[in-house]
Amino acid sequence: MHAQISESEQQQLLEKLEVFKIKGKDKQGRKILRIIGKFLPARIVSVDVLKKYLEQKIYPKLGKKPFSVLYVHTGVQRSENFPGISALGSIYDTIPINVKENLEAVYFVHPGLQARLFLATFGRLLFSGGLYGKLRYVSRVDYLWEHVRRNEVVIPEFVFDHDEDLEHRPMMDYGLESDHPRVYDAPTLDSPVSMYSMRCIS
Repeated sequence: MHAQISESEQQQLLEKLEVFKIKGKDKQGRKILRIIGKFLPARIVSVDVLKKYLEQKIYPKLGKKPFSVLYVHTGVQRSENFPGISALGSIYDTIPINVKENLEAVYFVHPGLQARLFLATFGRLLFSGGLYGKLRYVSRVDYLWEHVRRNEVVIPEFVFDHDEDLEHRPMMDYGLESDHPRVYDAPTLDSPVSMYSMRCIS
């Protein structure tokens, strides 16, 4: 199903789109690997090329020190930029053991209801080695700064735009569209759905 472009062109595309970028540090002083899910051209880039790109360009740069992943899920569409569950599993399986051991936290921005439910159901099975326990859901960019040094990572504009939409339509967090004005002033973190999700992941 992948478009007919060469392996080197696929690699160049990943580079140009900056899907994966190592830059900045979190509050614990760990290097950050930023992944922008929306930028991943999953229909064009094959899983094998993706694995090779990570092996050659990303893993060596992580070195032998602890690091964290900042994964921005905003705007990910199943048909366009989601490689699929089995692909994710096979990519995860090929991550070198020393890299897995050094990964200490995954900050998952704008997870949405489907991603939360999927990870709560299959996360432990799909990701061996305790990755699931390192997952931190971040429903708003503002909450990210509790974990990450603000001026060291670049977050694309569309992520902030989505944040604003969520502020005006809080039920979007749970996959429920609503145009009604917000009734409660309490933060969404206090809602029963959110409390349940947090319990699931703790």
